[in-house]
Amino acid sequence: MILIYVKKVNPRIEYISKLIFNQLLQTEFAFSTNSSEFRKTDLPKLNYSTDKFDDEFYIKPHRLMFSRAMIKPNIEPVWYEGNKYFCESSKDSDLPFDPLAASFYLVSRHEEYTETERDHLDRFHAKNSILTKYDLLQKPVVNIWAKLLGQKLKEHYPVLQFGETPFRFISTIDIDNAWAYKNKGLLREGASLLRSFFKHPSEFNERMQVLRGKEKDPYDTYEYIDSVFKGNEDKVKFFILLGDYARFDKNISPHNKNYQKLIRNIRKKYIVGIHPSFASSKKGNRKKTGVERARLESILGEDVRISRQHFLPLKFPKSYRRLIKSGINEDYTMGYSCMPGFRAGICTPYYFYDLERESTTNLLVVPFQILDGTFPYYLHLSPQKALEEITAIMSEVKKVGGTFVSVWHNETVNDKGIWEGYQKVFEEMNRLGFEWAKENVTHNKEEEVHI
Repeated sequence: MILIYVKKVNPRIEYISKLIFNQLLQTEFAFSTNSSEFRKTDLPKLNYSTDKFDDEFYIKPHRLMFSRAMIKPNIEPVWYEGNKYFCESSKDSDLPFDPLAASFYLVSRHEEYTETERDHLDRFHAKNSILTKYDLLQKPVVNIWAKLLGQKLKEHYPVLQFGETPFRFISTIDIDNAWAYKNKGLLREGASLLRSFFKHPSEFNERMQVLRGKEKDPYDTYEYIDSVFKGNEDKVKFFILLGDYARFDKNISPHNKNYQKLIRNIRKKYIVGIHPSFASSKKGNRKKTGVERARLESILGEDVRISRQHFLPLKFPKSYRRLIKSGINEDYTMGYSCMPGFRAGICTPYYFYDLERESTTNLLVVPFQILDGTFPYYLHLSPQKALEEITAIMSEVKKVGGTFVSVWHNETVNDKGIWEGYQKVFEEMNRLGFEWAKENVTHNKEEEVHI
């Protein structure tokens, strides 16, 4: 137990304290607003106020923890032991930066509320993140800072014990387009045939072979995916796009019987969530997420509570409020399409904090660290280099006992075109991730027996 002194407990301090101490450090804490009681206690204690008392562990809180103005704060870098941090504390503090405020700034996505520059799809761009500017995007800094705070507290109070969180591995597949050529409907198939006949003869020939049943559809990789996931199905999630046909939502019709059969077959082995359409993220389409979720529930005959947004559009707080209103309680959208790394600076699932309402919600945010398309489309990396990047990120997550989440698509593991060589990347990433996750389970079981 750690006793934390604050002059007044506010929602921000309560939220981030639960995340840092309960979730990441696996320990209990209590607040005290009574300075006399705090000074007399024999418990390990953290003074998180503007007044330092005796020799207790002290951090002067950053002004961010008390501000309610929705403006871009002036945050300067702080150097400590050769590493860069931000949200300065004070010279008499035991750390020169405030890990609670810095962590809150990242996980609340404060910077996304105030940044006006967006990319071509109206998304927050990774280049505008403080983590990119400080060269920290490839580090799970919130987890790292929590461990640093725990280490410093333990040096001050050797009696303290902190729990270890195990490495977890979640492999996810988005189905944006279940088949490249099949099951598109007569109008779409006819238009595509004409277009490919005049502009892409090789595609026309392949399309005809598939439609005649002489070749397998290039996006039909489901048997291959099953072979990679065999024995680890519990660590896999699929997200299904069921939006109405539109410019950015060109999925198979949700009414197509073969598509519905495919979805039910996937659910026999894996957890399935909704992939809300890009159109659902637009103004005036607030009810689309609920409609699409209901479609999936109707196909599966069960509740669906998890999601990931198609094309990853997130606007705070509207996107998450829309999900909550639609009945979603777990979302996997938190990550970038253009860069691997830690968008919210953390690799542990956490609850969304609504900054405008200053309240914790029941929506669990599960960040992902890598997206398949990042490597060939944005970074122009070879499969070997992509695997090196993925392994490095996964190692960072393993070091802090976090949850590694990847995003792939059924069409990106077909080993064709720009994806040639990426089957090996997919296989090796999953092999290593499943292996590391099992090591943690075995290690934990051995510890339990020993105890």
